[in-house]
Amino acid sequence: MDTLIPINISSKKTDLSEKLTSAELAKLWATYMGNSMSKCILRYYLQHVEDQDIKTLLENALKLSMEFMKTIEEIFKKENFPIPKGFSEEEDLNAGAPRLFEDEYYVHYLKYVAKAGMSIYNVAVPLVYRKDVEEFFVYCMESTMALMKQIKDILMGKGLIILPPIIPIPDKVEFVHKDFLNGFLGDVRPLHALEITHLYDNIENNVTSKALIMSFSQVVKSKKIRDLFIRGKEFTHKHIENYMIKLHNEDLPTPSFLDHLVTKSTFSPFSDKLMLFHKMDMFAMKIRSFGNSTAVNGRHDIGLMYTNSLLHIASFVNDAVKLMVENGWMEKPPYAVERNKLANEE
Repeated sequence: MDTLIPINISSKKTDLSEKLTSAELAKLWATYMGNSMSKCILRYYLQHVEDQDIKTLLENALKLSMEFMKTIEEIFKKENFPIPKGFSEEEDLNAGAPRLFEDEYYVHYLKYVAKAGMSIYNVAVPLVYRKDVEEFFVYCMESTMALMKQIKDILMGKGLIILPPIIPIPDKVEFVHKDFLNGFLGDVRPLHALEITHLYDNIENNVTSKALIMSFSQVVKSKKIRDLFIRGKEFTHKHIENYMIKLHNEDLPTPSFLDHLVTKSTFSPFSDKLMLFHKMDMFAMKIRSFGNSTAVNGRHDIGLMYTNSLLHIASFVNDAVKLMVENGWMEKPPYAVERNKLANEE
């Protein structure tokens, strides 16, 4: 149903001859990098899948990744922007490696990365102005939402997920009292719906993330990266337990661990570069998730819990970046002009 009154304004801001803004460059570059990685992972998953519904889901996700990359390449070529190296099946994928995950894990993984992709596209849409770029990100959002519907249909249809907790509908409108923020001392109120939502979401994200980093720690070749992965696995497990306790204390259900969906294979299907980038990227996305969680939280104990989680994750991302740089794997995003350097040139 059309609910908005049309506004007809012609503007050169929609002219395709206009230069790409920093926001447009940034989001296109990030989307390309993420999907070049996803392409390799999805190709591998498709080598080891038996459930036909899940196979179709993986094929749909791969098709989107390839389509997104192709569109971005076309935009970049028009602008003479160098196509990012990203990840390739030749250098970063060993498609013949034994199965590392059970079929069920693929569905949980796709839900996690679809959420991450939607957060990128959601931020991009209000910031981009050139018509072709705007239409591209709107399409990315709409097609990823369609994929998410398929993911949820499979999760529900095959009984692979526990729904977010059910809580009573309020009898009347009420206003909070001065003990609303209490979490450690005094009268501590029950969790409200927004707090429950984000605890559930963080558990769901983290059980998927933990299973992935656990699998990577089994197959990675570099000892430095393995040690970092093990550290990430340990604090992720602790974070999950902390979030679960908050819900269990209210007699509310939580998503389950997915560790059992990782096989005991030690043969790596991916390059160390891809695995390190992937976990660095996933943990960086968690920082945004914790920001959203903290923004709607009203209890001091939960706020402190998220702050501690954030510190662990920020430290992991920092160390991951150092290893990426140390190995010469860190690809530069588009930069502003170094004016000071230009001024000092003779």
